[in-house]
Amino acid sequence: MSKLSRRTSSATFYTPAGQRARHGSGRGSHGRQDLKGSDQVSAPRDKAAEENNYLPAHGEPGPEAQRSLLRLRLPAHRATSDVMAGAYPFLAEAGLGSAGVYIGQDAWSGGGFCFDPWVLYQQGVLTNPNCLLAGVVGKGKSCLAKSIATRSIAFGRRVYVPGDPKGEWSVVAEAVGGAAIKLGSGSYNRLNPLDAGPRDRALTEDQWQAVLRTRRRVLVGSLGESALGRALVAVEHTALDAALTRAVQGSATPILPAVVDALLEPTTSLAGASVAELTRDGRDLGHALRRLVAGDLAGLFDGPSTVSFDPTLPMVTLDLSGVQGSDQLIAMVMTCASAWMESALASSDGGQRWVIYDEAWRLMRQPALLARMQSQWKLSRGLGIANLLIVHCLSDLDAVGDVGSESRALARGLLGDCSTKIIYQQEISESPHTTRELGLSSAEHAQLPDLQQGEGLWRVGQRSFVVRHITTENELHLFDTNARMSIDR
Repeated sequence: MSKLSRRTSSATFYTPAGQRARHGSGRGSHGRQDLKGSDQVSAPRDKAAEENNYLPAHGEPGPEAQRSLLRLRLPAHRATSDVMAGAYPFLAEAGLGSAGVYIGQDAWSGGGFCFDPWVLYQQGVLTNPNCLLAGVVGKGKSCLAKSIATRSIAFGRRVYVPGDPKGEWSVVAEAVGGAAIKLGSGSYNRLNPLDAGPRDRALTEDQWQAVLRTRRRVLVGSLGESALGRALVAVEHTALDAALTRAVQGSATPILPAVVDALLEPTTSLAGASVAELTRDGRDLGHALRRLVAGDLAGLFDGPSTVSFDPTLPMVTLDLSGVQGSDQLIAMVMTCASAWMESALASSDGGQRWVIYDEAWRLMRQPALLARMQSQWKLSRGLGIANLLIVHCLSDLDAVGDVGSESRALARGLLGDCSTKIIYQQEISESPHTTRELGLSSAEHAQLPDLQQGEGLWRVGQRSFVVRHITTENELHLFDTNARMSIDR
């Protein structure tokens, strides 16, 4: 190797400021002769460059230069993002930014993944803050939901769990300084679903009374529909209005037994309805609601509340593990309990809150409760809440009502009103159904059967991520739902 070659390979490859090359410009005779690449190199060397071991400004002349005569120029190329994604298949999504709750690691890029529906809504990434979480048993979806809930508290969010059928959230609520209200066997707690609740200070007295009347009317109507298993007819609505009016006149804070008594034994007629007609029209409804005060739910909602709801707590859950019975019974209890929380949700100074429906597949089978859930989904932006619906698989929606029924339409409406969809591992037989329901691409569909425990496909708006949920040891211990399956227990 010549001296020039050695210097070209090992020098520092820079030209000191102020130095100008006296040759090798590529335009003079010396440059043309050198670029022809022969043994006739006779151009004078830059002695200062040789002595100080740096390259001239325009590079070395001669065959060692390894330069072309003309500069390489490529025309600019423009294409759509879909085409460029095929041209550069190894580029990963940049993520959603660092604002919000840390979830874990983006499996495609290796970077951290953060999520906050309120921030993303403000940025225009989402059209609503509601979320769907689906996955087979044992793949970590419950752990993810609890991580999102507890980590959001550090950002000023509050968490409400209006129904916890398995009692898994109680220990979590107590650990973060919240409250777990247990109902059913083994508990003496009693809730009055007709409680006024915290008053919205933004409303006048007349406005507040109007809101209270509407809330109570909707609640008792939903309870009646759940108990009867059908929608109320016109004369039953009239009988219910008369009974509720009488109950409110008898006490500033009415209780359900007073409404039931007024349905079964009305004392005042209305225009177009005599006392006898009200008695006949409200008979079925009265006996259906009697189940809440004298039947298998006696002791839960048949008197004044023995516990209070504190909307300032970071987390409040209703533990329904002590309520035994059918899904209809659970739905009726949740209807009463959720109404108890709605006054705090509707408050103008309530702040931003997560409302988490765990084991929602049991709840969506009840049309009345489903309608109340849809109302919260539609009003989520105005209320400042983000609903999280947790199911095992999307085929659970097929168990809601008959094909073409209103209940089926409501259930699918909840799915359509979730801008964020988190899918954990699905059974192979469920993957095609999930793909059709969510409109997944072939690449997204291929991920579903191969997702490992703690991994989920996140569909955030029109963007997709595969995220590995990362938890601490303390969180794993707190969120563990497999304690009873442990051999060492």
